[in-house]
Amino acid sequence: MSILSVRGVSRSFESAGRAPTVALQATDLEVTENDFITILGPSGCGKSTLLRIVAGLDTQSSGEAMLDGKRIAGPGADRGMVFQSYTLFPWLTVLDNVCFGLRERNLPRAQQLEIAQSFIQKVGLRGFESHYPKQLSGGMQQRTALARALANNPRMLLMDEPFGALDHQTRELMQELLLGIWEAEKKTVLFVTHDIDEAVFMGSRVVVMSARPGRIKLNIEVPMPHPRHYSVKTTMAFAELKAELTEQVRVEVIAAQKASMA
Repeated sequence: MSILSVRGVSRSFESAGRAPTVALQATDLEVTENDFITILGPSGCGKSTLLRIVAGLDTQSSGEAMLDGKRIAGPGADRGMVFQSYTLFPWLTVLDNVCFGLRERNLPRAQQLEIAQSFIQKVGLRGFESHYPKQLSGGMQQRTALARALANNPRMLLMDEPFGALDHQTRELMQELLLGIWEAEKKTVLFVTHDIDEAVFMGSRVVVMSARPGRIKLNIEVPMPHPRHYSVKTTMAFAELKAELTEQVRVEVIAAQKASMA
């Protein structure tokens, strides 16, 4: 059963003296409980726009997005958002950053600390509770952002290129960390990425979007079981799916380039 239904959602942006720019064509997407859906596509195809509409940070021009049968009309604690930039509060420690949403919900301090410490341990930051963001590496900052999102026990986790600013080795470690947490916590995840390896390794389904104006052109199941180990990247099944998706994305990137030169 779907927990998220995106039905006919489109997004256009007005521009003075010109026709509106259509960023996202009417789009349908059903997300079921415990799905880990990765979204691929060329730059400017509407991936982040779609995610922001689901997050309640942007408003569609038409259609509707429903979470558990209720129309999404703004941000809510039922959706945890993790961005590419770390978006931590620089004046708060790791512990207080993770406690932030719990404090906003007026949970008793003892309960805040218990929940926050649990997720700090899960993301491998035990011992760094008193550190400030400026004292952390990029990977550690993103671990803190992930712990903060998970601590609120959201219905869905929405991730917009969360590992895009990390070096290759740290990125792969973060992929394994998040996948392990997802396999244990069974959260529903919508994950935007440009990286095809990342999309295949992490997703239970991969969605490919067309060049702008974006639409979903492919929605494919990843035929590899969980739990997944990084060694799955050496298998024939992984290579075949990666090759198919690479070609699908390549076609759209070329289309986007041609459109920009027209």
